[in-house]
Amino acid sequence: MSTAPELPITAPFAGTVIAVACDRDEHVPPGAAVLVLEAMKMEHEVVSEAGGTVRRLEVKVGDMVQEGQLLAVLAMGENAASPTKQTQSINKNPDQIREDVDAVQHRHALGLDAARPDAVARRRARGQRTARENLADLIDEGTFVEYGPLMFAAQERRRPKRELIERTPADGLVAGVGDIDGRPVVALAYDYTVLAGTQGMRNHLKKDRLFEVAARRRLPVVLFAEGGGGRPGDVDWPIVAGLDCRAFHLFARLSGLVPLVGIASGYCFAGNAALLGCCDVVIATENSSIGMGGPAMIEGGGLGRYEPADVGPIEVQAANGVVDLRVGDERDAVAEAKRYLSYFRGATDPAPLRDQRVLRDLIPANRRRVYEVRGVIEALLDDVLELRRGFGLGMVTALARHEGRPLGVIANDPSHLGGAIDTHGADKATRFMQLCDAFALPILFLCDTPGFMVGPAAERTATVRHFARMFLTGANLAVPTGTIVLRKGYGLGAQSMAGGGFKAPLFTIGWPTSEFGAMGLEGAVRLGMRRELEAIEDPTEREQAFEAAVAAAYERGTGINMAAYFEIDDVIDPADSRRWIATLLEPGSGSGEWWLRPGKRRPNVDAW
Repeated sequence: MSTAPELPITAPFAGTVIAVACDRDEHVPPGAAVLVLEAMKMEHEVVSEAGGTVRRLEVKVGDMVQEGQLLAVLAMGENAASPTKQTQSINKNPDQIREDVDAVQHRHALGLDAARPDAVARRRARGQRTARENLADLIDEGTFVEYGPLMFAAQERRRPKRELIERTPADGLVAGVGDIDGRPVVALAYDYTVLAGTQGMRNHLKKDRLFEVAARRRLPVVLFAEGGGGRPGDVDWPIVAGLDCRAFHLFARLSGLVPLVGIASGYCFAGNAALLGCCDVVIATENSSIGMGGPAMIEGGGLGRYEPADVGPIEVQAANGVVDLRVGDERDAVAEAKRYLSYFRGATDPAPLRDQRVLRDLIPANRRRVYEVRGVIEALLDDVLELRRGFGLGMVTALARHEGRPLGVIANDPSHLGGAIDTHGADKATRFMQLCDAFALPILFLCDTPGFMVGPAAERTATVRHFARMFLTGANLAVPTGTIVLRKGYGLGAQSMAGGGFKAPLFTIGWPTSEFGAMGLEGAVRLGMRRELEAIEDPTEREQAFEAAVAAAYERGTGINMAAYFEIDDVIDPADSRRWIATLLEPGSGSGEWWLRPGKRRPNVDAW
């Protein structure tokens, strides 16, 4: 009788024997299957932990066994190997691709640009890149995780499934999560080569999914919005109008929670344009045409026939304020999108400090001489990115950095209407305040305004309401603000450049060229001394009296005099301005990392 030790093989759980892998007296290597059990519709190999020879089989195919029941007995040899968990079913050749894996790889490949040369050629003919090329430029290499690449248009009642797979990959929306400069974002790109970039029923669901991911993970969203709006040809869905889709609601709810970046290149109409308009910043290329209705909708409404390029060209949309950043092409658009997002990611390494003494001579001593306020901003701060430059010409709004930390800048431009704040300028400044407030960017006001724009023409633009937006928003900011008066600080306009009043910001200071008054001094003299001036009969003498009164008013309204009465905090050497700006960025000042706070600072960032 053999004296070799025995190794019992028992059932790890209850099940049915569906295969016996070894016969009696057959040698079983370590880790090899002895039997196969089926339980809960799954097959499980029962393996030997050590090598041996089958001495007895206690069950046969078809037997039902209980947990712990003896299945077989092995006689272990003297040189039995150590136990292992490796099984014979593992493929030991990684270069050999199983049929199911090959099928998955093939299906994914059908959606790539290499499989669609004709579609790529059409993009090249238009001087544009494909959706996947734009995303590859935007996202750090190797980090993109795509959602829904195997989708196709819901049109199986009209077209063969194979054709839909090949011609409508990803249902016309390439979307997923990837990194930009090492930080994750949600990125979506409508594919104009697929049914003109229209919004299909399935890609609506994909947007829903990605917008919810953005909210849960607090990730910025970048949207390439090229496309023709809703798609009427998706007949597989039993709908009447499809107005219960969730994408627009979910996307709009992200406003104020995460930064939203929209990019338009080519034609962007209807639903695509609606999403674009919800974005914090709109970047558009020279060949873009943006409109809430495309040519078909316009003609269908009996409003005439138009070419797509004539609906909302860049010249129109940059001047009217729809576009924040006007760029040459998609490559430039991607670069600006990356740059824009960098301001919402905390501090960077400080730039080399420029000689601040140049600030002393940027405002002309002649108080009537116009100067370039953008030159002041560039000398005072680093890495300046101006938004909405073609709109609201009397107001400059820009993102910038001070010692590597981001902030927002709002400045009057005296080269337009003398810096007077008109309707468009007020709207521009107000929305920018909301953007900075939503994402914890301190605001620096550079004030040089004679006040708000007046007159019958101004009132026809609803100045009363639009100008008041600056007070309403400024008074309710959670971020720290500071005001530097470069030259003119008059009346309500100057107060609006300080959040509602000179004591509202953390500091209100003036440069030596600053001057102040409750209203424009010439107007104040004419109004306050009307009777006295009218009593002087000689015109020359009357003008001399007027000029003398104005000069006295200017002397009283100098920055030094304002500071002496503590109506402002100080008048400073312009070269010392950065010390004051630094106080907006100190710990505890109210600025910080928006992605760490619970919820929103404000309900949303106004689209206008």
